[in-house]
Amino acid sequence: MKIKIDEIVIVEGKYDKIKLDSLLDATVISVNGFGLFKDEEKKTVLRALAEKKGAIILCDSDGGGTVIRRHLSSILPKNRCKHLYIPEIFGKERRKSEPSKEGKLGVEGISAELLRELFAPFESSAERKISAPVSTADLFEDGFSGTDDASKKRAELAKALGLPSNISSKLLVDAINVLGGREIYEKAKGSV
Repeated sequence: MKIKIDEIVIVEGKYDKIKLDSLLDATVISVNGFGLFKDEEKKTVLRALAEKKGAIILCDSDGGGTVIRRHLSSILPKNRCKHLYIPEIFGKERRKSEPSKEGKLGVEGISAELLRELFAPFESSAERKISAPVSTADLFEDGFSGTDDASKKRAELAKALGLPSNISSKLLVDAINVLGGREIYEKAKGSV
């Protein structure tokens, strides 16, 4: 059974879209990778759809995915976007002869079970319980920013949460709050 998602789901490529179309009852839109940067028409459509329905941005955990996610964040209405992150899993997609440059699986390579788990909190009928939100000040107080080893500690925290290790402080806070807020943060912090 497909998971019903009210927001549009934005992914990098056509194979990501094919994978999610088999799992979700949602509007899934591929930005065609870096082609998005020059495609003004697609950006206009994405802005309009995100404004009307909201958007979930799901990009790969590699450097390219991070660049595309940041670009999407800069062009879409911030109050209408949610960020969903896949964990860093190393391997090779079935259709490729070699692993990616960074060796990480993208959206298309992640198991259907894991994708279902990731999207479950966004199911239109799901009632999510979020504890108190986390802020960038919390990261600072706990040494995940503002110290010499903060980026290393933040990478460990991100991994404990199943997020990409190269995530920025701001996006880390957003992701923590989408995942469940303070309760999730405290559990992950305890394992770092």
